[in-house]
Amino acid sequence: MRRAIALATGNVLSRGGGPFGAVVVRDGKIIATGTNLVTSTNDPTAHAEVVAIRAACKALGDFQLAGCVVYTSCEPCPMCLAALFWSRCDAIYYGNSAADASDAGFDDAFLYEEVSRPLDQRRIPMTRLLAGEAKESFDAWRTLPDRIEY
Repeated sequence: MRRAIALATGNVLSRGGGPFGAVVVRDGKIIATGTNLVTSTNDPTAHAEVVAIRAACKALGDFQLAGCVVYTSCEPCPMCLAALFWSRCDAIYYGNSAADASDAGFDDAFLYEEVSRPLDQRRIPMTRLLAGEAKESFDAWRTLPDRIEY
């Protein structure tokens, strides 16, 4: 956890980046780290946890982080939490809370509110198009004999 916190603080002081850091560990060894790169890369998905997940999966040659634990300087936002669940990591440890992040100007509460709303009541309109045609990709997936389940 101290490494995640140091990464977060260092990201602010050395790069002017967001105050977030993450570390992926397996069997007591650091596999990968990540810091918030949103503003330096113009990538809204480049949160510390996502950066660390990508680096760890690359290092391990696997799209899952079974057997790994993740230390993150702050309670994961909804996007990062979903990514961590998709990674199948074993545990998540965090330092700052979502309330602490909100106090620092990083308020994710609206995201939790948005995903709980019906689709037709969300701030960004969502409209389903070409459902029949879109289903073809799932049909192709179902018939793929050597698909890798995830």
